[in-house]
This record gives sequence, C-alpha cells and structure tokens, in this order.
Amino acid sequence: MDILKIEGKARLEGRVKAAGAKNAMTKLLVASLLSDKKCIFYNVPNIGDVEITVNLCKELGSKVEWDRERGIIEICTKELKTTYIPQRFSGANRIPILLIGALLGRTRQDIIIPTVGGDAIGKRPVDFHIEALQKFGAIVEYRDIRREGAYFAHAAEGLTGNYIHLPFPSVGATENTILAGVRAKGVTVIKNAATEPEIVELILFLQKLGAIISLDVDRTIRIEGIEQFNEVEHTVMTDRIEAASFGMAAIATQGKVFVEGAQHLHMISFLNKIRELGGGFNVKSDGIEFFYQAPLRGGVHIETDVHPGFMTDWQQPYAVLLTQGNGSSVIHETVYENRFGYTQTLKEMGADIELFKQCLGGKKCRYALRGYHHSIIVKGNTPLIGKKITIPDLRAGFAYVMAALVASGESIISGVSFLDRGYEKIVHKLQSLGANIKRIQTKPDTKPIKPILPTETINTDAKHRTLA
Repeated sequence: MDILKIEGKARLEGRVKAAGAKNAMTKLLVASLLSDKKCIFYNVPNIGDVEITVNLCKELGSKVEWDRERGIIEICTKELKTTYIPQRFSGANRIPILLIGALLGRTRQDIIIPTVGGDAIGKRPVDFHIEALQKFGAIVEYRDIRREGAYFAHAAEGLTGNYIHLPFPSVGATENTILAGVRAKGVTVIKNAATEPEIVELILFLQKLGAIISLDVDRTIRIEGIEQFNEVEHTVMTDRIEAASFGMAAIATQGKVFVEGAQHLHMISFLNKIRELGGGFNVKSDGIEFFYQAPLRGGVHIETDVHPGFMTDWQQPYAVLLTQGNGSSVIHETVYENRFGYTQTLKEMGADIELFKQCLGGKKCRYALRGYHHSIIVKGNTPLIGKKITIPDLRAGFAYVMAALVASGESIISGVSFLDRGYEKIVHKLQSLGANIKRIQTKPDTKPIKPILPTETINTDAKHRTLA
C-alpha cells in the first residue's frame, strides 16, 4: 500500500498536460468489442481504470497492445472466447455492466456479468440499463451466485431496434443503449439521452467504426443497425475533470498553472463558476491558464447537473476552493444522493461546512423530501490544517490532495489506489508544479480497499452454466 506525504502551503506554478479522458477511453474500449476489426487509440491515459478495462477485454478474447509511454492502444477482437466475466472483476469499476450492450448483438450465448462496482457515492441503479436492453428483446436478470451476484443476459433471436425513453439522462444507461443499438436490426431512437462530451466522443468513434448514428439538440439519439465495420484510428479527448482539478488547485494555492489540452467547449459551466468566485483564467489555442488574481469571494451557488450543467465530478475540489473564499456559498447535488461524505474529513481539517437534506436550489431534484444530505453550505475563509486522511473514492481523493496542498503542516494520505484509477502520474505532475509531495511505499495492506476475488471456474455447457 502506498501513501502520499504532502507538506502544504506550496504555490503551484508551471505547465501540466492533461491526459486522455478516463470516462471516454474506458467506454471506447468496450465499444471496440462490437466489431472484429482493429482499432487504434491515441492519447490513452495510463491509469487504473483503463488497465481494468483492458483486462476485461482480454478476458473476452481481445488482443491488446498497449504502449503506455506513448499513450497508444491497439485492440482487435476477432472472436469472443467467452461471454463470462469472472467474479474477480466485481466491484472493480462500473464498466462490466456496459459489456451487456456491447456483447448482446455479437453473440447468442448467455452473457454473465458480475455486479457493478465503482465509488461509494450513491446507488447508481442499473434499472435504466436493464429496462432499455429489454426493449431490444433481450432477457436480462439478476441472480445470486454464492455470496456474490451477477447479471445474466441473452438475446436468442438477436436485438431489434426500438423507441426508448430514458427516465433520467443517465450517462451509463445512454452508453449501454447506444452500444446495443449499433448491432440491432432496424432503427433505435433514444429519447432523453445524456449528451456529455464523452457521449459525443463515443458517437464519433462509432461513426468511424461504421455506425449510422446522429444526435439531435433535444437529447435524441438515432441509430440504424449495421453489420459491417471498419478499422479505426481515434484520438481520445482530454479529461475535462483532470483539467479542472489542476485549475482549481492552481487558484487554491494562489499560483498560476497552464493546463495543456484543456478544452474550452467542454468546460463552459465550470469556467463560469471560476469567474464568479474571483479566480482567473485565460483560454489559449492549446489549453487554459488558471491563476489566482485577487482574494476569492463567496456567494457562489452551484447545482450539479447533467451536461451542459456543472459536473458532479467537479464539485468536490470546488468545495475545497470555496473554503478559501470570503463568505458563504452553496452546493446542491442533484446527480447522486450520497456525494458529500468527503466533507467530514474537510471539517476535521478546519473547513466550515454544514450539510442539509433540503434542496438548496431551484433545479428539479430527484432527492427532494427523500432524506438525503444532498446540499451543503461552505463558509470561508477558513485555514486548513494537515492531518492523516484515507481516500474513500476517486473524486474525493483529489479534493483531499488539494486540501492538503492548501493546509498548513503535513498531511498523510492513504487509499492512493483510488487516485491511480483516474489521474495519470499525479505525483510527478504536482511535483513539476512545485508541490511538496512524495509517494511512499509501505507494508502491503492486508485488507485491500477493493478486494479482487480468486478466479472461479465455470461450466461452459451451452445449455447451462454454473459456477463450479
């Protein structure tokens, strides 16, 4: 187990390159499973979630070559060697559930997928996924296997396109439905679809692959099913979460950092909130420069939302930024019901944060009157003090790192594996900007945060599959 040791009060200055987007690259690898053609990806981030997804693809039969230094992956899945994902992948990340949409159109065999994992930020139910896939004619059901669970899915007669209206513009459900629609017979229309830049990235890749797919301004995606595919070369978009993270860290430490590759179009709502707070930024042709220009002011009101709103993954480090502003500000979380657990540690570091079950905002919210703490008031300016911290999830992880950079004294951060899932070479990048941060290897952890279970054997009889 590794830990981070951070001495605070260092001003971040310099230039850093944002990596390829985690939330795009992992889905593109899954999308490549739709075809038997070679796909080459550039600007691939060398992070844990990509490695997990590569291993998932290899398990299914993909041949993968990954040049980590150059950020290039070549993948080709000529044929599927199995449609069973072992339970050791259960809880690894949220990718396995998307394999159902990708594989249903390619095989008539039973697909067995372990229960979904990811960060403990809310239930993130897969009901939307399952209901959409069933409208294609697929049979999808959950079964208990020993003490673990799995989803069993198959489409003995293949998939047929349909009209699908999502109850909420869920990114994952939209992706799963798109993947199923590419190989379905006829036309698929998805209403109330997510339109995040990562969704557009998936659509661009699938069009290169051969798909006939369009996105309308009213959140409608239309797909005509196909059977012929092309070889593809694709450069992955920059990670807008990482870009924003470094931008906020620069302003919080009263520094100046140019984030190479940051894309203005993907960060409009974020940049508006930086300006409201009194932070500075300049948009250049090859990125965005973030800088501290005057004492930060409070009075900011944020409501997270689906794109083009303020990303839920931006709010954790932004809460740290608010602790350094003068005055009170509000964050209303409308995407996940349990995303403020990280604030307790910030309070222990000296932050003045109060949680509320009420909706502190005007946006329509699924969690109104349901008893979830999904709004906070942050009062600043409050000095933070370093402490020992355990990271509970990926985005809270960067918020803690940012708080440690701002704090006086030393902070020791464990649970670094969460950061490795989404941030490429984070220690090296922060060191290059002047942060006093070290990564130290300690004794192996006897209780891993996310245990990977031993591989289980399976009876692969075509008519019946059971764990041995």
